[in-house]
Amino acid sequence: MEQIQAERALVLLGEVPGWALEGASVRRQFVFEGFADAIAFVVRLGFQAEVADHHPDLLISYKRVTVTFTTHSAGGLTNKDFEGAKTANRIADAMGAAARVSR
Repeated sequence: MEQIQAERALVLLGEVPGWALEGASVRRQFVFEGFADAIAFVVRLGFQAEVADHHPDLLISYKRVTVTFTTHSAGGLTNKDFEGAKTANRIADAMGAAARVSR
């Protein structure tokens, strides 16, 4: 998988509302009603990540889940990262999560 350039990353970032570029990764924090919903989101995202064979870094803090995508094997961002971000958004939207961008 080929690393994408900064200009292309900015275009793709516009397709994933709520996400922010952080160096060679994209990151977003999702806020759920409670801990059980946060864990349910992580499980759903985990199954989709396994199917895609592209796994995010996850940080769970009570009802907040911070999701970070980067392609370690490519040394930076690839299209897979933005596809993962779209998947995370779809899952969270279906669950009614509030979105907050982590900075």
